[in-house]
Amino acid sequence: MRVLVCQSPGAFSYEEKPIPNLTKGQVLIQVKRIGICGTDLHAFKGIQPYFNYPRILGHEIAGIVIDNNGSANYNNKDQVSVIPYFNCGECIACKNQKENCCVAMQVFGVHIDGGMCEYIAVPEDKLIKAHGLSLDALAMIEPFSIGAHGMSKAAIKKGENVLIMGAGVIGLGAMEFAKMEGANLIVMEMDPHRIDFVQTHLKIKNTINPIADNVLDQLKQMTNNEMPTLVVDATGNQTAINKGLQWLAHGGKYILIGLQKGELIFSHPEFHKRETTLMSSRNAQRIDFEKVIEQMKIGKIQPEKYISHRIKFNDLKNAFPSFYATDANSIKIMVEFD
Repeated sequence: MRVLVCQSPGAFSYEEKPIPNLTKGQVLIQVKRIGICGTDLHAFKGIQPYFNYPRILGHEIAGIVIDNNGSANYNNKDQVSVIPYFNCGECIACKNQKENCCVAMQVFGVHIDGGMCEYIAVPEDKLIKAHGLSLDALAMIEPFSIGAHGMSKAAIKKGENVLIMGAGVIGLGAMEFAKMEGANLIVMEMDPHRIDFVQTHLKIKNTINPIADNVLDQLKQMTNNEMPTLVVDATGNQTAINKGLQWLAHGGKYILIGLQKGELIFSHPEFHKRETTLMSSRNAQRIDFEKVIEQMKIGKIQPEKYISHRIKFNDLKNAFPSFYATDANSIKIMVEFD
């Protein structure tokens, strides 16, 4: 089978590898779609934490069961998505039903080789059936689940002022679920194309460009001088993360979905006087995947409208560097194996 390997930052190569042999509990999947996400881009650039090279990237996966290996739950030709967080089941986090932050976490395409290849072997308990969804939709479940998990920690109240920083797909997913809870949403984003997407497709009118706008003045105006009681980072940018505290109301929560390599640097007096609740949100859980699937099935989330670019797997190596272009105007890049 053909495999695309990230040999080192900035360097991809195609290789031929054998189709995986199955062990007990594994199912063989023919990969049909892979979504490109910030983790893949950061890995290619060399700024992704928890990362070693060489590595096969890719964890937003849709595929077809080729060999169910005797499974009673999956049949050959079933269309499936993958929960790409392989946990140990034995550590303190797993025992407390927090398997998304397992001590020995192995994320597919990050800690271990992922899905940028023609076939993958996946533990049966990390699969989700199609539920009538398209292959495109199946590949979009995982990033939306990240946003759903973050917003489940937020306990948003109807009418609450919520600032989400970053309008990549993770941030957009968080916006979808914050909207469902009735939040008064404010979005901070530098990319004019993404600002337009937020306003046009998500119908969020309150947006701030931190380069062009006075953020503090805008936030005061949009919140009647109260400031957001929830700030969510979905940028993974160190500067944005460290600045986020100053936009938070007293008594508020700051949730970090985005991830970067550096240190959190806050003014302790500013943090303390707000009695700030600081939380991180890592990965997602099966319940989040199921919530996303349900919202897709009833049409509240329409995943196909997020796909801005399509590319064939055999063209991915040469095209990947262009995904960083400032004029790329991308929301979600979908890789097709058809």
